Amino acid sequence: MGRYAVGDLQGCLKPLQGLLNEVGFQAERDQLWLVGDLVNRGPDSLETLRYLYSIRNSLRITLGNHDLHCLALARGATDRGRHPTLEALLNAPDCGELMDWLQQQALVLRSDDGRYLMSHAGIPAAWSSEQALSLSREIEAVLQSPQADDFFKEMYGDEPSRWDDNLSGLVRLRAITNHLTRMRLSNAEGELELQFKGAPADIPQGYRPWFEWQEPNTRSETLIFGHWAALECQTGRDDIIALDSGCVWGREMTMLDMDSGELHRCSCTGDA
Repeated sequence: MGRYAVGDLQGCLKPLQGLLNEVGFQAERDQLWLVGDLVNRGPDSLETLRYLYSIRNSLRITLGNHDLHCLALARGATDRGRHPTLEALLNAPDCGELMDWLQQQALVLRSDDGRYLMSHAGIPAAWSSEQALSLSREIEAVLQSPQADDFFKEMYGDEPSRWDDNLSGLVRLRAITNHLTRMRLSNAEGELELQFKGAPADIPQGYRPWFEWQEPNTRSETLIFGHWAALECQTGRDDIIALDSGCVWGREMTMLDMDSGELHRCSCTGDA
């Protein structure tokens, strides 16, 4: 069995299929890990989800902020930020089936061999791996509960900017979601800066990339994340791997062979 992890798809199906062909992926044999942001902004959100649903038994998925926003739109929890590239998906006859499946996914996953830990935006340095998995399960539980619509309505917003174990209710769920799906920068006190999307050279004073607050090799797992295209997959370390290389912006899609450590890339110019 081969295991492959790929960065943010955002509705870019052709580059994904190109990479899968390149590595000889077979859905009945291999496993594909998706770091989240499966949909939005790219040209084929509907066909991307339909394809992934057709091979769902071979997938491991962590939800990204765009996936959660798509779910909120589909459930009628919000009508803001309805990107035109989502219209075909939201109006499709099988939208409900696809959304039901998407809503069953996690925010943090660990591989069976304990080698990898994956989330869309990353894992705060202050959280242990077990804590991250436990907090992910809190979100998974509410997504599968009658309170899911309330969560979707209240998940938007930048506060609280700092994690506190004593947070409760929907505020706690929003904080978990922001750390796992929106985080890029934090300061020495652990406060998030959630509006910045740029390159490391432009980071505002007092903040650093979240992963720079974690000492090298302090976890037993290698972390995999996406979300931050402007990083261009550069973390400067081997124990934290960034996979969002900006396919939806016309750059590249990146796939990791989780067994060999080899990176595969394809261009997303033109027909991405």
